[in-house]
Amino acid sequence: MSAPAKSQSTAAKTDTNARTRVTDKQVVATRLLGGSVKRSYDPAIDIDWKAPLDPERFYLPQTMSTLYGTPLWEGMSQQQRIELSRQELANILSVGIWFENLLIQGLARMILHNDPTAPHVHYSLTEMGDETRHMVMFGRVIETIGAQPFMLSKTQLAVISRVPAGLRGTMLWVAALVGEEIFDTLQREMIADPELQPIVSQLMRIHVTEEARHIRYAREGVLRRVNEASRFDRATVSRMSGIGGPLMAYAFTNPEIYRRVGLDPKVARAQALANPLHIANKKRGFASLGKFLMENGMLAPVAQRAWRRNGFLD
Repeated sequence: MSAPAKSQSTAAKTDTNARTRVTDKQVVATRLLGGSVKRSYDPAIDIDWKAPLDPERFYLPQTMSTLYGTPLWEGMSQQQRIELSRQELANILSVGIWFENLLIQGLARMILHNDPTAPHVHYSLTEMGDETRHMVMFGRVIETIGAQPFMLSKTQLAVISRVPAGLRGTMLWVAALVGEEIFDTLQREMIADPELQPIVSQLMRIHVTEEARHIRYAREGVLRRVNEASRFDRATVSRMSGIGGPLMAYAFTNPEIYRRVGLDPKVARAQALANPLHIANKKRGFASLGKFLMENGMLAPVAQRAWRRNGFLD
């Protein structure tokens, strides 16, 4: 009789642990849902779309330009520098649209496998709503500043279209953090810059406020998966996380940015990638995320080398 009793006790303990994990997930989601109710924005209303652009103001802080401090930068006029910042902003917002499109698809796939009455699912849907509004906001800002969006090539589109199928489990949350947290960190530095166009400051205030919840949600997702995922899953994701290094480096220095400004794209991109000030920006943007991923075993040595080669790690 003692053996069955032990088995029942073990089973009860396992069930309790399972319920605790689920409860923790739902508690976090419930808190984030409350935050969404208290502090969310509608860019259609909360941005002054009719405010005129100031021809003397930048679209990104000068120090955030990939070419700031380079020989090319020193040879540019003030208006050329402002135009560079306009194209760099349009590029970053275009990348944001691509990423948030992929994240929405990943969250939608995850929801199919979960209880639709759970707060965890409800917050996923809320985040999808946030990201949809962000995509509209980014698109409208690109149009309002008189720029053209950066489009994916046929090859890039073919590759990226296959990405959502791999955004499952731990990979979904790590990818979300890579796509969100680097830009979020740098945006927090930019918001108060007095040289910025007002529409850019308004966009960043909205985005930073709502992304804070998204980042918390993704970090919690990583922490849960670290405890629940198999050793193989953790090892795979910790290696694949290195893919983010070259992708993010390219996202900052798309050659088309420089072509639109009338610069030689090869020369300009080479100077940007070698620019110690741009590298310092990338390192600051990645510092908190890199620490989090390493502390939780999500950044294997091979992945660290990839981020380091692309200027995000010392």
